[in-house]
Formats: sequence, structure tokens, C-alpha cells
Amino acid sequence: MATQDTNKTSGGDVELTVEKWVYGGDGLARLDGQIVLIPFVLPGETVRARIVSRQRSMLRAVPLDILAPSPERVSAACPYFGRCGGCHYQHAGYETQLKLKREILRETVRRVGKIEAPDEIEIIAGEPYGYRNRIQLHVDGARTGYLEAGSHRLCPIDQCPIASPRINQALRENVAGHRFPRHVESIELFTDETRVQAPVAENLPIEYRVGEEVYRVGRRSFFQVNRFLAGRLVERVTASAAGARALDLYAGVGLFSLPLARRFSEVVAVEAGAGASEDLAYNAQRAGLPVRAERAAVDLYLETVADTPDLIVADPPRAGLGKQVVRELLRLQAPRIVIVSCDPATLARDLALLLAGGYRMERTTMVDLFPQTYHIETVVNLAR
Repeated sequence: MATQDTNKTSGGDVELTVEKWVYGGDGLARLDGQIVLIPFVLPGETVRARIVSRQRSMLRAVPLDILAPSPERVSAACPYFGRCGGCHYQHAGYETQLKLKREILRETVRRVGKIEAPDEIEIIAGEPYGYRNRIQLHVDGARTGYLEAGSHRLCPIDQCPIASPRINQALRENVAGHRFPRHVESIELFTDETRVQAPVAENLPIEYRVGEEVYRVGRRSFFQVNRFLAGRLVERVTASAAGARALDLYAGVGLFSLPLARRFSEVVAVEAGAGASEDLAYNAQRAGLPVRAERAAVDLYLETVADTPDLIVADPPRAGLGKQVVRELLRLQAPRIVIVSCDPATLARDLALLLAGGYRMERTTMVDLFPQTYHIETVVNLAR
């Protein structure tokens, strides 16, 4: 770990040595015992920085100059990087991103969950650019783009290197320079690389293929954004799963429900969102698979379940499962649970409760669905 560096530079700025990355996209340094968070830096770098805010024992700074750059530093592929708030890691080589994200995941599980992180955390990765099949843009008259980092100011764009080729084509031909009505504050583009679901076609669903399954995805429905890794995510979640009955919680449009139904006699898929639950029911019926779609909040639905399923798959939102859902899972005592998490802190909290209740971690996989960003997707296989 780097030593504390409190050297002052001319103009009242400070020199800092970056110790590590932390979840959220920043590097961590220390100044007179206080934690300093700095974006767009790498572990081991010495930087000249300016303190811009203080929050109790934590400071925030912006880098002014990289005095001793890391050998892992690379040139960003995007002309808007550092201003646009969408990406956080384009200054790091992709292998470095993966290695440091795994360290963040392991450290967060230990710190938040107070449990020992697995020695082996497998990484599934794909293409680091051109992967997003869906983006949301903010609108200000004839200007469209993302918000600047940490602000509500618009960063107009005419390209996005992490978006798919079809998204970028739509940006150039249908969005950039187009003046939208004054009431339109944001627009979303979603594509299967053939058609684009756009503001001018609000009711257009996308028919999205993942593996052997085809999913109708409406405008209001969540769907995985990484066009390269959705199939590998499904394979990891459903691998070696078979039995009489499975529960798919927070099922969305049925990304896991349909392939599970090819291995189980019955799948109960629980989804609270109106649009997603409609797509889920349609997708199951069209596929002719034994999926029973339940539109309900997961915690309330689980209270009605009496029989123990053979498998429970849970893909909760960023807030995680929470105590009530974990309590119901422990009551049901399914022999196997697979958690798909998009937040390592809430994952660590939920894992601590499940492990205390009699489960053990069999396999942990980091699936890098969001290259160039701090977001971490994790699949954890649990067994009683």
C-alpha cells in the first residue's frame, strides 16, 4: 500500500499517491489521515490534485496533472471521456480493469459482509467497446447527450464508443441535431442490431434473440444491455440446473425463465413491473414452455409459497434482496440458490445473512457486463 503523501504544491494544490480503486469509479488516496477520492486515476500513480469538497472525514478531489503515471494507463477511446459521466475507466487497459474490479468485489464482500471472499472468482468478459444495445440520452432542444460527471449539465455527443454500431448509426442519422418537442427531456434507444426502438416508435417491441430463445422486449421492460455477454450470463446462471420446480425472482421478460423451463417441469417467474410482466407472459406462451408468470412484488409472493423448490434464481435491482426476502428464502430452504447481483455492497449484505442461515458459496463469477464503467455484475451459486 502506498504511503501517505501530504506534499503541498504551488497554488495550494496537493500531491497524492493513489492506493487503490474503490467501488464507484474513484481512486483512493490519503491526506493527513483523511480519505481522498479522485476520479480518472490508477493505483500507484502520483497526482497533483485539487480538493473540491469535504464530507466529514472524506475529501473529494479532481486530478490536475499525473506526475507519475501508471504503466497500465492508456489513451481513452472516447473524445468525451472525463467530461461525460457515463464511463469511468477508459484510462485503464481492459485487463487492468478486470483485475481491479475483481479486487474491489473481493474487498467489498469482506468489508461489508464481514465474510471471507472466495479465493477463486472467475471472470467472464467480452468486447470492451461497442457492447451496449440500449442507451438513454438527455435532451435540451436540439442538443442530446449524457450528463457531465457529477452534474446536471449536458454533454452533447454524436457518438458513443461503448454503444453498438446500430445505436451509433441512429445517433448520427436520427438524433444528432434533431430538435425534439420541449416536453421531451430524455430519449432511449434500444436495438437488436436490426431494428431500433426509438422515441418515434414508442410501441415498437424489439424481438431479441439470446441463444435459442427469442424475447419480446417492450419499451418499459428491463433487459441486459451487453449484446456480447447476455448469452454467457444465461449459461452461467442456468448451468447444470434441473429438477421439478424452479423459482425465477425479479424475472423481467424471462431471460432466465425460458431456458430454465427447458430443464425443469415447472418454472414460476415473478415480476412486479407491468410492462415486463406482460412481455414475460407473452414470451412464455409463445415458446410453449412450462412457465407460470406471476405479477407480484417478490417479498409478498414468497410469503404465499409453501413448497420448497429445487432451485431459486434471484436477479434483484441494485437495492439487493433485503432482509424480508432473505428471511423467506431461508424459510423455504431450497437446496440451491443463484444470485445475480449488480451491486457488490448489497450482495455482501445479503450473502452474510444467507451464509449465517446455512448456505455456502459454491461458485462466484464476475461477469463484466459494463466495461469502461465501475459497475460490477456477479453471479453467486449457493448450496445448503
